[in-house]
Amino acid sequence: MLPESNNTFRKASFMNVETVIHNGILVTVNNRLDIIQKGWIGIRNSLIQAVEEGAPDLSTMVPQRCIDAKGGIVMPGLVNTHTHLPMTLFRGLADDLPLMTWLKDHIFPAESRYLEPETVYWGSRMACAEMLLSGTTCCCGGYFLEEHVARAVAETGMRAVLAQGVIDSPAPGVPDPKQNISHAANFTDKWLKRNALIQPSIFCHAPYTCSDETLKSAKSAATKRGLTLQIHAAETRLEREQSFRENGVGPVTHLDRLGLLDSGTILAHCVWVDEREMEVIATRGCTVAHCPESNMKLGSGIAPVKAMRDRGIVLGLGTDGSASNNNLDIFGEMDMVAKIQKVVSTDPTALCAPEVVKMATLDGARVIGMADRIGSLEVGKQADIIVLGTDSAHMTPLYHPESHIVYTANGGDVRDVFVGGKQVVLNREVLAFNVQETMDRVNHIAKRIKRVTF
Repeated sequence: MLPESNNTFRKASFMNVETVIHNGILVTVNNRLDIIQKGWIGIRNSLIQAVEEGAPDLSTMVPQRCIDAKGGIVMPGLVNTHTHLPMTLFRGLADDLPLMTWLKDHIFPAESRYLEPETVYWGSRMACAEMLLSGTTCCCGGYFLEEHVARAVAETGMRAVLAQGVIDSPAPGVPDPKQNISHAANFTDKWLKRNALIQPSIFCHAPYTCSDETLKSAKSAATKRGLTLQIHAAETRLEREQSFRENGVGPVTHLDRLGLLDSGTILAHCVWVDEREMEVIATRGCTVAHCPESNMKLGSGIAPVKAMRDRGIVLGLGTDGSASNNNLDIFGEMDMVAKIQKVVSTDPTALCAPEVVKMATLDGARVIGMADRIGSLEVGKQADIIVLGTDSAHMTPLYHPESHIVYTANGGDVRDVFVGGKQVVLNREVLAFNVQETMDRVNHIAKRIKRVTF
């Protein structure tokens, strides 16, 4: 829809903008979900300075860079609310298996054997390349050897919430589980103010791999520093049944009894939650990272997305790691979540396209605590922006931009990407680092994994 008047958006008389993106369909994802059929954006000092209809008057400004969107879709960068970057190394390694078999018999042993600083670094760079090229400008995730994940991400120009993993067993970089909390705390302290684009966090793997004491200590360490705690929760029926056997309640209720649930906790998955647990999540103000493709591939089930949203729970979209998806394309997650919720409800109006676009952008930013900075095209927000080309066969014709974003587009349609006003992808080419070198390094690592594993 169009704004009611030109005064809806800031009008510029003279602006010393650094970058202008013009001649595009602006999908703002503001609180009115305004769409400007032909408009432009002005950027200066990493911030959006103007979001306007029509064409920019270049005689009143002196931009260093002008990007012609060529009639394409200009929208906020996508937010991946749950992933594990180095797991690009294990893409396709162990497919078509139940979660616990996949984890215990394949992923945990592979992590123990192959994860080291340099493999984690190159796997993370590979993930960043894939995400940037498919329009994700901000990701949230956790893993082991996270210092080297952060080093890689910082070099790519992505925005991220990065968490050191915590688990009650020997892990890469933390051979003594007694040091898991102190190691995570040291990571957060080191990165708290080191890079403006990276926000540290702590990631407890799951209630079934972390003791109650570990869970409480991790939450305390995160809260003390004003940081988020991330945790897998209620991902499978088996996890739920185990929690009832051991604790007498489901995993979400168990976490609540331990004092872990509040607005600073991100729950990944929440597939197996009942009505009472959804009320607990809503009351405590927790947010949920929903990973539909990973949940489907592992046979974990279908999360009650509509029921959670009806209770006011904020949900964003995540891909999970490449080993259980097997890609990091949020466009695919948008398409999947919209369709699967229609199937389970037998209601074709369930979770419509504008709602899904919001899940992938502004709601994703809300999940990770950044909605005041990113997630929509509004004056004063960080200029995390992507441009989608619409001049291909599968994007023609175009009636409703939101519909195209959810049901038609894919990561390959992303042409230009900006993070904090800095262009990081130009005409489908990553600018900050050599993607081919990264692919070569990852392929070299994969050959070593294949020789030993198969």
